[in-house]
Amino acid sequence: MKLISQKIYLVRHGQTDYNLQGIVQGSGVDASLNETGRQQAVAFYHAYRSVSFDRVYTSRLKRSQESVASFVADGLPCEHLEALNEISWGSKEGQPITPEEDAYYHMMLKQWQLGKTDIRIEGGESPDEVATRQRQFIAKLQSRPEDKNVLVCMHGRAMRILLCQLLNYPLRAMDMFEHENLCLYKLHYSGLHFTIELHNNRDHLIGLSAAKKGTSVPIKN
Repeated sequence: MKLISQKIYLVRHGQTDYNLQGIVQGSGVDASLNETGRQQAVAFYHAYRSVSFDRVYTSRLKRSQESVASFVADGLPCEHLEALNEISWGSKEGQPITPEEDAYYHMMLKQWQLGKTDIRIEGGESPDEVATRQRQFIAKLQSRPEDKNVLVCMHGRAMRILLCQLLNYPLRAMDMFEHENLCLYKLHYSGLHFTIELHNNRDHLIGLSAAKKGTSVPIKN
């Protein structure tokens, strides 16, 4: 395989009211950013607008599209892909995270950590199913080596699954990839393998006081 040099700027969407309130979003709740999320998006744009991005990819959900809308407004080509949608949390979507729901969630996490990533959330998806749809995006990404700098905005659990695939980790290891609202993972792709240059980076949000208000739920959106 021909060696190339491609930078992937992989970000999680900004904060929504559902994050703030501890309500499960998944792929079935199409929430917009709240005021804090919009400020996070502006801060990220100002920090990285000097990067010569060739293309932007987002999920089909508003919170990811709104998080990088300023880059698209500058005229960058953009694709909204279902492959980048968050995992479906099925019947849990739109529900507050009660003690019972939290116990169910951690039970599912334990099963996945044991390698049982084919187990579906009730009414939703399994990590294996998310990984399968993401492979369409990975193939698209690798088919465009001329795109030297690529911006991708997606969702927490789906991001963990994608990072496992890009970095050749088993899906059971996905929780090693921490994330917060509007965090950045910067990766380098050589044409042979991906490597991480920045991990859950939020330096662009330093000094953004609104970003420190409330506690996001980084695992179900």
